[in-house]
Amino acid sequence: MARDQTITCKVNGRTYEKSVPVRQSLADFLRDTLSLTGTHLGCEHGVCGACTVSLNGRSVRSCLTLAVQADETDIVTIEGLRSESGEWHQIQKSFHENFGLQCGYCTPGFLITAIELLEENPDPTENEVREALSGNICRCSGYSAIVTAVMAAARDMRELQKK
Repeated sequence: MARDQTITCKVNGRTYEKSVPVRQSLADFLRDTLSLTGTHLGCEHGVCGACTVSLNGRSVRSCLTLAVQADETDIVTIEGLRSESGEWHQIQKSFHENFGLQCGYCTPGFLITAIELLEENPDPTENEVREALSGNICRCSGYSAIVTAVMAAARDMRELQKK
């Protein structure tokens, strides 16, 4: 039985072809093989959301996804949110401006989740934001600043669309 499998995937715009153990998680592949350590491992049970990445435009728990499942996919991690010129994504700016982070451990998962929400619904209500983020756990904040940051990012992104 094969213990390794070769996968090809695009991560943050760069294509990789790597041999991976068939039981290696996507989180471990990103962190250990590609040295993209912005994807954090919290609970390793899919509960906390710290390991959330975008896989073909959908947020997934990378601790529960096998690296072999990412074959022929497009992955975006926290490291891939900046523009080519180095400018922060609007959601990153909003988290910074609205104090939407504290220790930062959960932040990558919140950002990826919020981006998916805002791509699907550019004008969410506060309750829709809270519902979308309900699968992500922050142990430091009361979530109010995080919700405020997402609402502000939505507003700012809509304004940028008008220009």
